[in-house]
Amino acid sequence: MTGVLAGVRIVEIAGIGPGPFCAMLLADLGAEVISIERPGDTGPRPAAIVQRGKRSIVLDLKAPGAVEAVLRLLETADGLIEGMRPGVMERLGLSPQVCLARRPALVYGRMTGWGQHGPLAQRAGHDSNYTGLAGALWFAGPAGQPPAAPTTVLGDIGGGALYLALGLVAGILRARSDGRGQVVDAAIVDGTAHMLNLLLAMTARGAGLARGVNAFDAAHWAGRSYRCRDGGWINLASLEPQFYAELLQRLGLDGDARFVQGQHDAALWPALAEHLARLFAEHDRAHWCAVLDGSDACWAPVLRPDEAAEHPHLAARGTYLRVDGVLQAAPAPRFGATPSPPVAAVPRRGAHTEAVLAGLGLSPREIAGLQGPSPTAP
Repeated sequence: MTGVLAGVRIVEIAGIGPGPFCAMLLADLGAEVISIERPGDTGPRPAAIVQRGKRSIVLDLKAPGAVEAVLRLLETADGLIEGMRPGVMERLGLSPQVCLARRPALVYGRMTGWGQHGPLAQRAGHDSNYTGLAGALWFAGPAGQPPAAPTTVLGDIGGGALYLALGLVAGILRARSDGRGQVVDAAIVDGTAHMLNLLLAMTARGAGLARGVNAFDAAHWAGRSYRCRDGGWINLASLEPQFYAELLQRLGLDGDARFVQGQHDAALWPALAEHLARLFAEHDRAHWCAVLDGSDACWAPVLRPDEAAEHPHLAARGTYLRVDGVLQAAPAPRFGATPSPPVAAVPRRGAHTEAVLAGLGLSPREIAGLQGPSPTAP
């Protein structure tokens, strides 16, 4: 294995959403991730991007012998990822107490929306529910419009998967120094609220928590996106004085007193935004890209992911790639001395069941409910 996390072994109890994404991120960085999946279709699945880089085994955790197989696997693991509702792992016989008794240095990562305790711990939910309660969805959109954020990005990934990944790595570092494992309670509501600290600092110095009145929350005419004639969009974030001045010069507005004076005058922002909306609607997105090209006006076209993959900057960096015809983002961040392993095809469900169990001294035939190639198939 290659990558900055080479030599780290993670066992994932496969689920949906942020848990598998966290495991994919660790695999991208070189960790060996063994994903324990439920029985199901074993055909090709190139679109299952979050399973890339992992070894897949199939276990029915309710079958005789399956829990013991997981515990044997954990004896060699640094971390565990599970995303069940609170109490489910306990009922299966894989509670933190049981797993840490078998492997005292294990870092037991728990991924949930509401957390392991609290009045809502057992309630179902999704990304926007968690971000709404945590206070983050409040800022997602202009005043008077429904709050909306990109699906899964803010809560599941930002507040969930990334915080769990950091918690696991931090816990593993600690365990390697003192031999003591621990539980990481990664709740999306906690991580999402934590991400607000920079915004909260800005609101404390600005206009407070009202929507649509701060320069950073799309109230400022130079801090929002504008629709072009062809339906494309241009995003502006030209808030600092030097960037603001360059934007005015590029748009031919540096001689308009309203715009020169309107950088910090919130009363003028609605009228200036209407003027910009009409201006951008006069030409296609390509025209405005040409007008703003090479400037420090803090701007960018708003691209679909397939368009982003072809943009010269992202193409030069190899930010996107295709594997088996499926567009996906390359591993991030990047490391100079220990680059991440190349992105490989997604393994079929259960592709590594026999090999992984053989390493534990087990045979698939010893555990009911296993799925995978039979070692002595006729």
